[in-house]
Amino acid sequence: MARRALAAVVLAAGRGERMQSSKPKALHEIAGREMVAHVVDTLASLAPERVACVIGPGMTAVAAAATPARAVTQQEPLGTAHAVMAAREVLAGFEGTVLVLFADTPLLRAETMRALADAVEGGAAVAVLGMRPAAANEYGRVVLDVAGRPETIVEWRDAGPEMRTLPVCNAGVMAVDGRRLLPLLDRIGDDNAGSEYYLTDIVALARAEGLETALIEASEDEARGVNSRAELARAETVMQHRLRERAFEAGVTMAMPETVYLSHDTRFGKDVTIGPHTVFLAGVTVEDDVDIRAFCHLEGAVVRSGARVGPHARLRPGTDVGPGAVVGNFVEVKNAVLQTGAKANHLAYIGDAHVGANANIGAGTITCNYDGFRKQRTEIGAGAFIGSNTALVAPVSVGPGAMVGAGSTVSRNVEADALAVARAPQAEHKGWAARLRIRRLAGG
Repeated sequence: MARRALAAVVLAAGRGERMQSSKPKALHEIAGREMVAHVVDTLASLAPERVACVIGPGMTAVAAAATPARAVTQQEPLGTAHAVMAAREVLAGFEGTVLVLFADTPLLRAETMRALADAVEGGAAVAVLGMRPAAANEYGRVVLDVAGRPETIVEWRDAGPEMRTLPVCNAGVMAVDGRRLLPLLDRIGDDNAGSEYYLTDIVALARAEGLETALIEASEDEARGVNSRAELARAETVMQHRLRERAFEAGVTMAMPETVYLSHDTRFGKDVTIGPHTVFLAGVTVEDDVDIRAFCHLEGAVVRSGARVGPHARLRPGTDVGPGAVVGNFVEVKNAVLQTGAKANHLAYIGDAHVGANANIGAGTITCNYDGFRKQRTEIGAGAFIGSNTALVAPVSVGPGAMVGAGSTVSRNVEADALAVARAPQAEHKGWAARLRIRRLAGG
């Protein structure tokens, strides 16, 4: 049987005062992506027909991060039910299932969202997400009937001592029958300790009308809300564990996985080895049979099959390390291509450059790519040899098979198969050092 149509409202208007930040809470990042973007991306796998993201006034950056959700503005912060009502126009005439999600609950899995929607398709007017935290907390409590169905949800500050001991806590997320949602919301009042319109009141209102409710439970880690920097760090820990598990499943070996930081979009091939204390920021793809050694830092880079990186290497955005190429210890590469078998084994900077196949970059080599106004390119041909401690002053090219003597400053193009040496001639003054020592020892 075909599933009912699905819509969603993502609540993202929170300012996040406890974050002590000028940035809206929804824009704080986990694994290199804004929390609201995590929610919208997970939701996309369920193929909803309509998605609204409720933002506060002036939160254009939140709206952008929530793309392709349609942004609607809650002009005043009058509570979660009031925020959902801000999406009334988006939901008008919708008779499917509506998920209500929170931008600060970024760890929620698609499977759990689907379970909530399925509970509504199974006959519930409202399905609530609950959790059972191990430690004391100030979450709202879900009051269940003898059949284990929610009767009401009581916010922490409205709950008495006995109510606060109930084991099932409210995670905030819910699914509602779209035919019932707006009429129920219209009946919610603000007679509570916060003088706000609580979305949680929808449960008691549904039960009062004789409608069915359902409880779906998730782990505390999955349902965790983020309201402070400490909670953000805990959510990051959970996300990193998930990403490492995904990497293991892809065929990655990590000797000390707890020290490896991954981004939401890090992609790995098979038989990849990653050393300890390595960081993958956004936009990194690593192909098969790559060896990334300890203390590397990668961002916006592609590392192709059979290449080796590190230890202590940095790949910056625009880097493409070709098959079998080597970027060794204390080498930094930015906006540059190293073709098949090219090597920069140690202590080099390669920026805005193209390094041909099997070329060798000696220790201490730098591409001088910035002239004070704009970046310039360096072209190094296939099979070229760049001697140690060479400065290549861009724009400049070294032809295929050419050699550059150690210690050179190259500011003019070098032809294919030529030798370029650009340094002052060595001078030797016999006995000079011995005479200097004698003078110094004599006090001169």
